[in-house]
Amino acid sequence: MAELLLVGMVARAHGNKGQVIVNPETDFPDERFAAGNVLVVEHAGTTVERRIESVRFQQGRPIVALEGIATMNDAEALAGAALKMPASAMAPLPDNTFYRHDLVGCEVTDTAGRTIGRVTDVEGPLEQSRLVVDSGRGEVLIPMVEGICVSVDPAARRIVVDPPDGLLDL
Repeated sequence: MAELLLVGMVARAHGNKGQVIVNPETDFPDERFAAGNVLVVEHAGTTVERRIESVRFQQGRPIVALEGIATMNDAEALAGAALKMPASAMAPLPDNTFYRHDLVGCEVTDTAGRTIGRVTDVEGPLEQSRLVVDSGRGEVLIPMVEGICVSVDPAARRIVVDPPDGLLDL
């Protein structure tokens, strides 16, 4: 089976018509949660493909109606479900733009070659994202901006940064 990437987690049921509120885990929630897309729903040891019938956004979170989920009870049963998509369904990105899943796990070093740590997460919207790096001494947040992130090579699982004074001490 193709590599599946997490795009969201079902938070809870919404209303009485089988809709669910999703906590998005993706850079592009508008694209991932568009009507007609097929999601792989993993929950309680089962994996089922479900087409998105409709979606609307409320406070940045998608409220999704999934094919085959018609009642509040059906929706409540999905609480905690992982929603995934095949990596092949993700469109190519412009230069110097990266999917979060491509950055998580990358080793981060400074321009002198000293290891800072490994990326455990990426926070914030695309234009203001920050690398969350486990430095071994705690979490370090590194802005994904030109001048600080001087080289990003997801294929080599490596990011080189030129942090301003004090950034790694925060």
